[in-house]
Amino acid sequence: MAGTMSQADLVADLKASLLDAAGPFKAADDADFVRHLTVAAQALNPKRPRTLASSIVLQVDTAMYSAPADLWRYKSTTWGMVRPKPWEKTWTGRLPSVSDIDGVLWFSPAPTAQQIATLGSAFSFFYYARHAVGVDAADTTIATADRGLLLLRAQGEAMRELAMRDSVRPVNAQSAYSGLPKTGTPGALARWFIEEFEARCAA
Repeated sequence: MAGTMSQADLVADLKASLLDAAGPFKAADDADFVRHLTVAAQALNPKRPRTLASSIVLQVDTAMYSAPADLWRYKSTTWGMVRPKPWEKTWTGRLPSVSDIDGVLWFSPAPTAQQIATLGSAFSFFYYARHAVGVDAADTTIATADRGLLLLRAQGEAMRELAMRDSVRPVNAQSAYSGLPKTGTPGALARWFIEEFEARCAA
C-alpha cells in the first residue's frame, strides 16, 4: 500500500489486499473496486469532515438555491451576524434558517426585501464537502495519512457485497471447520472490517 492517492493506485492496492476475494469482481474498467472506494470515501465524510466556503446571491422571497456540487451538509453563515437591534427602524426580523435537501439550499422563511436591503444579497456560508477519490491523485480529497482507513472501509464494502451476492444463491456448501454455510464468512469479515474502521477513526 505504498502507491499514490490516484484512483488507479488505490484500486491496485485494494485488489491486492483482497487476495482471492477480488476474483468475483469482474466489472469492466475496475468499476466494482471504484464503487467500493467511493462508498469508503463517503463513509469518511463524518469521520474526517472537510469545511469549504461558498456564496450565493439572495433574491427577495426566493427560498431555494442551488448548493455546491460537492456539498455534503450545510454548516453555518456569517450573514446577519451583525444586524440592527429590534428597536431600530432597520430591524430585519427573524432571519431564515437554512437547510440542505437534495442539492438545494432551503431558506425558511424566504429572505425578505428588508433583510436583503439591510444585510446585502451576498450570502457567504460554510459547508461540509463530500470526499472523493479522483482519477488523478490531486483530485482525491482524503489525506494521505487516512489512506489505510479508506482501504479498510473499501475492504468492508467488498465483503458486504460478496455476502449479499451469496445470500441469494443456494446454500449447499458447509464450512469444514464450523459446519456453518460459507456465506457467513464474507458477512463476518464485512462486520469486522467496518467495526475496525469505526474504531480506528475514533482513536
